[in-house]
Amino acid sequence: MEMLAIDLGKQSFHLHGVDADGIVISRKVSRSKLENAVAELAPDIIAMEACASAHHWGRQFRSTGCQVRLINPRFVKAFVRGSKNDAIDAEAIYDAASRPTMRFVPVKTTEQQDLQSLHRVRERLVIQRTSLINHARGLLAEYGVILPKGPWRFRDQAPQAIDDADLSELAKMLFTDLLDQLRDVEMRLSKLDTELVRICREHDACRRLAALPGVGPVIATALVAAVNDGRHFRSGRELAAWIGLVPRQYTTGGKPRLGGIGRRANHYLRRQLIHGARAVISRLTGRDDRRSAWLKGIVARAGFNKALVALANKTARIAWVLLARKESYVPA
Repeated sequence: MEMLAIDLGKQSFHLHGVDADGIVISRKVSRSKLENAVAELAPDIIAMEACASAHHWGRQFRSTGCQVRLINPRFVKAFVRGSKNDAIDAEAIYDAASRPTMRFVPVKTTEQQDLQSLHRVRERLVIQRTSLINHARGLLAEYGVILPKGPWRFRDQAPQAIDDADLSELAKMLFTDLLDQLRDVEMRLSKLDTELVRICREHDACRRLAALPGVGPVIATALVAAVNDGRHFRSGRELAAWIGLVPRQYTTGGKPRLGGIGRRANHYLRRQLIHGARAVISRLTGRDDRRSAWLKGIVARAGFNKALVALANKTARIAWVLLARKESYVPA
């Protein structure tokens, strides 16, 4: 069999393919029987949606000598015919993978998934920290205690403000408990940040990326976790578009129409790159090098927010060169 499409699930999987005699094979198998069923059919190519557990199965099947093609689910959706079910989804994956112009997602290594998992856990802790701070600030405001925005200001001022406020014993107990939770989250967050710094120092590609202005251990490790060496992108422009740092395009009749950056993006990477760009642009005062002059010109012409996206776009393009060509960053 040349190609087999698999619609992934938690406990059941649907297989779709065409054998050498032209007979369509469409069957449902359990998780425990999937590997045996694939070995029995012996396909040259296995196609799957790039969804939950796809990279795990991709590594498993690639180790047996199969070529693995992972497809973004939104590209598969266009090939779904009729009502949605597992059999139709598997057939749509087969049709999508057969297209000569289809773009595929590279299978992530275990090291990439380790790094990506670390970032996901860190992101959850950051969300928890923000939630705790906003919750405590809102409750304190009901007692007339107003604290400034920002995690560091809150951490420094909240304990003393709670002690000085005219609060009941119950209220003080509740707010003390919230502060204890906040300290616990910050301790775990600090531990993960230390681990990211260690990984960045030991990984050659991360060290080269960290030399870019506005790129630190978080962005460097997130880029490596997401794109590895970046060679599956043909250019830095493709990487920037995949991250979501280019305007939406609606062109018809030869009339191009460009809008703002769209929803189709790697939102985590885009957010981090824009935060890094914000740090760079906020420190332009007193700088007169070529990069700073270029940024000041964009801020003057288009405004601060568009300058953020422009700098993040430029950073992503340079990052692709550093990853794909294994070069070191040399400031202009």
